[in-house]
Amino acid sequence: MNDKAVRRPILRFKESEIKLSLHVMDQMQKPIELMYYLWKRENENPFVIIFISAEDIELESILEKEKRDTDLLFGIDKSCKLCAIICQETKVDGAYRFAERILRTLKAENANKIYCTQMEIRTTRYEIKDIIFKAIESYIIAKKENKEGEIIFKTLS
Repeated sequence: MNDKAVRRPILRFKESEIKLSLHVMDQMQKPIELMYYLWKRENENPFVIIFISAEDIELESILEKEKRDTDLLFGIDKSCKLCAIICQETKVDGAYRFAERILRTLKAENANKIYCTQMEIRTTRYEIKDIIFKAIESYIIAKKENKEGEIIFKTLS
């Protein structure tokens, strides 16, 4: 092999993104375990995980006012202003309308660098860590691709 051959990058994510992912795992593992428990106890109903960040605004307090009593809000990382919401018994269309309302509110309050991703979970067949990593990966990719002000959604079925 030629010594001057171009090497492909080995790592896909930066150190800060990996550390954020690990922090999200610590914060979200138990709540999603509880969602799985509740889900298995009753009929399966989908839930949605939303990751949202915004600058120049008190994001967590706005989300607290906008969410339903059954939605779980987590202030994940203050430095990157990231919050997560687990919306119980919600499909992606309902979560999308919720996110649209939040984005309108944030824009009206002059928030900047708004990023929002959603992942609908329709089954308990996925390991919890896989759900969390797929959800945070979607958020990290949205930021890398500069999908500012958009709602990016995925479904695990």
